[in-house]
Amino acid sequence: MEQGPPGIDVTVPSVARIYDYLLGGKDNFAVDRAAAEKLIELTPNAREGVRTNRRFIRRAVTLMAREGIRQFLDIGAGLPTQENVHQVALGEAPDARVVYVDNDPIVLAHGRALLADNDRTIVVDGDLREPEAILGDPRINEHIDFGKPVGLLMVAVLHFVPGTEHAGRVVATLRDRLAPGSAMAISHLSYGDLDEDKIREGRELYKNTSAGAVTPRTHAELLRFFDGFDLVEPGLVVTEEWRPEPDEPKLPRIPGVDGYAGVGLLR
Repeated sequence: MEQGPPGIDVTVPSVARIYDYLLGGKDNFAVDRAAAEKLIELTPNAREGVRTNRRFIRRAVTLMAREGIRQFLDIGAGLPTQENVHQVALGEAPDARVVYVDNDPIVLAHGRALLADNDRTIVVDGDLREPEAILGDPRINEHIDFGKPVGLLMVAVLHFVPGTEHAGRVVATLRDRLAPGSAMAISHLSYGDLDEDKIREGRELYKNTSAGAVTPRTHAELLRFFDGFDLVEPGLVVTEEWRPEPDEPKLPRIPGVDGYAGVGLLR
């Protein structure tokens, strides 16, 4: 039996650790690897999907920083890997401040260890499904000023909030706290070309993880999350098509789930 750090249950798959495994990381356990391999069996483009999300983070944070945003709130940050929000933001603007929020104990432990000497970035325990608690957290409010523009990121996490009305309330609660000049980046699972049986199996797989459920949504459902924002070009599109850089290799088209991504500006 594998032994995890104190407080880490190695018998329950963690979404963050599954994501880490799909990215080629080593901060995962056998139960996570088994779940990830099952996910690849159901949706063969799973590895490509998580890589596409990492690229989206880099592009979105770069855009926000170049819009003058110097504060970033990344909810559902996941395990540290390459091209994290703080690395991209500080590369563009050395005075940037970053808050990572996650509810996975191993994410919190790794993030705090990695960033112990970085006073521009903090890691806070929080759950996207409880936005009021995040917004009221004194550590977050000491680190960033909600009276000034904030770059809000919810990358590959909002589909773990069940119920589109509930998810809409979560987004609206966060939006209503943002100052003019802020921005919001979302990437989110959609159904792609999976048949009903594979969608059902995927839901069952995620029910057994720390997240508890996954809810893919349609383009129209996701578009409503950007109410009150001006979508920047090219709008809400398939994630890999959101502002690809000329020198980026195009990922192969492999059957599986799709994802959409977009960035909105709050004027």
